[in-house]
Amino acid sequence: MVRRVAVIGAGNSGLVCIKTCVDEGLEPVCFESSDDIGGLWRYKESLEPERSSIYRSLVVNTSKEMMCYSDFPMPADYPNYMHNSQLLQYFRLYADHFDLLRYIRFQTTIRSVTQRPDFSASGQWDIVTTNGEGEEESHVFDAVMVCSGHYTKPVLPLSDFPGNEKFSGRCLHSLEYKDADAYRGKRAVVVGIGNSGGDIAVEISRSAEKTFLSTRQGSWVMGRMSGNGCPMDMAYVTRLNNVLMLLLPKSLLNWAVERGLNSRYDHRLYGLKPKHRVMDQRPLINDDLPVRIFQGALVMKPNVKGFTASGVVFEDGTVEENIDTVVFCTGYNGNFPFLPPALSEGPHKELTLYKSVFPPSLSQPTLAVMGVFQTRGPIMPIVEMQARWAVKVFSGLSRLPPKEKMLKTSSFIHYIPYLDFMAEEVGVRPNVLRLLLSDPVLWVRVFLGPCTPYQYRLTGPGKWAGARQAILTQWERVARPFRTRELPEPESRPSVLFSPWLLVSAGVVTIAVVLSKNDLVPLLQGAARVLDQSKSFLMDFTVWSR
Repeated sequence: MVRRVAVIGAGNSGLVCIKTCVDEGLEPVCFESSDDIGGLWRYKESLEPERSSIYRSLVVNTSKEMMCYSDFPMPADYPNYMHNSQLLQYFRLYADHFDLLRYIRFQTTIRSVTQRPDFSASGQWDIVTTNGEGEEESHVFDAVMVCSGHYTKPVLPLSDFPGNEKFSGRCLHSLEYKDADAYRGKRAVVVGIGNSGGDIAVEISRSAEKTFLSTRQGSWVMGRMSGNGCPMDMAYVTRLNNVLMLLLPKSLLNWAVERGLNSRYDHRLYGLKPKHRVMDQRPLINDDLPVRIFQGALVMKPNVKGFTASGVVFEDGTVEENIDTVVFCTGYNGNFPFLPPALSEGPHKELTLYKSVFPPSLSQPTLAVMGVFQTRGPIMPIVEMQARWAVKVFSGLSRLPPKEKMLKTSSFIHYIPYLDFMAEEVGVRPNVLRLLLSDPVLWVRVFLGPCTPYQYRLTGPGKWAGARQAILTQWERVARPFRTRELPEPESRPSVLFSPWLLVSAGVVTIAVVLSKNDLVPLLQGAARVLDQSKSFLMDFTVWSR
């Protein structure tokens, strides 16, 4: 029986794993190599070996309501897209509120995690750690949750570019980048157009004489704001949109989204247009990149081909001379050296994981890896649900399929379907149809509104009494940081023809007709009672939709 669980890392993933274990009656022990919580999100002035690093100006690219823990909303006065220091403060509030620090052993580094000799029967693990004084200690645990992230071993492909050895400028990985102070008056090349590459290129372009952004494939670029200045992810990541994506042809979806993005700035004209369609890969989230291109401070270039003594050669044959620095935003090696090598079964010796959590080769599912995936949506709610699912598997309350099925997996996941899959395993998936009949006000928020993490605390194990209210007030928290200048409220009257009251009425009646042909009258009477109980719906929806 699983009791003691080792949690490796005290970043955002490790904290929620500790809490989840405690909620399920398990005994977590968290090993953190540094002297504080926060992991990746704890900014440090200097680079530390074997630890992740961020740049000083980093701002999150998912909004606060979408990325918060499901039973702990972020403070209402937080900006919708916050600086890294505020996110770290949120982690401190979370850890203090749920008293998580007492489970963490700081300055303790994991050396090895290996199966015990009787693993096939016990599922237990031997873990070797060293403390700050270098003293080694051995432990036995019933299960392990790996939350150490995969942003510590940078990929710096210098050997792929001829002439790099004679280049007189500096080459570095984005892991080393802190701010643009050192680039003032310089000429810089940034290689790679992921989120880090876009951010760093924009920031350097504000100080450098000239900045070039080199990309092999290009990227679709999306800002953080949607219509009316609201968070983009709250408009995009909804259950309604998820249904439309399942029903509509992918070619139509690609056309519609690409048309919308190109209406803001023509990706071909700006040199951004990628080879792939917009639904095939994650877009780049950046508000300022097109503006810097528009102003001429940032120049788009194709992939780097090689180096000269003082310049960079690109694949189109152009050469930019007098380059002072090249920043490689080329990703990280995702392996975990302390885990058994046999778990890395991928074609490039990468870790193979079922549903991005469980190694299929283990005879006992007592090891889970958190946060190793790509998706179009916030990371933190997925990691939290991974933790809730993992402890159910550890406890035998959820079963994994045979190994043959688990080997058919992908590192890219679809946000809402993946959350709903794990929620179904845990027993917390929202029943949208039942909500429509029992609580139409909440149904509108859950189905038509953003898929915020609170939805997975409405029912089932771990139900949170504040979940409904958190959903009903989520747009109030979005608006709160804007209310810094008092303005008179405009008078407005909702249209009767497009009244949400009528929409929900039609939905209830339609479902009643579809579900029963024999008992139509009793069902219609029941639907009428539901509508009668929702007299505040119109007023509530009007406030929500402002």
